Amino acid sequence: MASSRVWAAFWVSYKFMLGFIPLVLVASICLALIVQHLPKWKSLFAVAFFLPYLASGVVSSLVVKGVLSYSGPLNTFLRATFGNSPDWLGTPTLAMIVIVAMVVWKMAGYYALIFLSGLQGIPTEIYEAAAIDGAGPWRAFWQVTLPMLYPAFYTVLILAVGIALSIFTEPYALTHGGPEMATQTWQLEIYYQAFDQFRSGYGATVALLNAVVTLITILIIRRVVEAWGHKNGWN
Repeated sequence: MASSRVWAAFWVSYKFMLGFIPLVLVASICLALIVQHLPKWKSLFAVAFFLPYLASGVVSSLVVKGVLSYSGPLNTFLRATFGNSPDWLGTPTLAMIVIVAMVVWKMAGYYALIFLSGLQGIPTEIYEAAAIDGAGPWRAFWQVTLPMLYPAFYTVLILAVGIALSIFTEPYALTHGGPEMATQTWQLEIYYQAFDQFRSGYGATVALLNAVVTLITILIIRRVVEAWGHKNGWN
């Protein structure tokens, strides 16, 4: 039984990672581009986007739980408008979507600051040369901006993988791993084995396994990203 729970937590963690990483990368790059092109008050907006990262995960989770509850403002509005409202935290797929969206909201501003520093380090002469060659904004983004953001992209991706495979606060506060273990991440399983079942040895074993798998995952992703970097002239 315990081994089946560990396998379930393994797949849940990877499902979370596959949903979280693409969304947070897109969101953080978009935020960085927005701040970069603001005519003024860049620092103010950068700090504003960073604030969710400083917010307590427990407090944020409780606020979200209250908003998404049956009698919360969102479900009340949906029932008044459409006659029905979903069980956000009681449906496996919706519960995972809520947690992914919440962690993306929390981390996107922090990662945007890393991308912003990368954008500010790109020489304007490169864009001028690309414009002379006939590159429009979209082509310049894919062929100039994104390759030049490789160091920032590398850093953010590694950090995001670490977050994705160590998430605990949000699923614990929102769903306690439910419904039907749909949000039972590895960290929640470690907590369950060590502190609910008082199997500290088994919990430590799961924690060690989690660390090994996280390391292997980071090494694989690192190789892939480095190959992309070498292709674009980064050594």
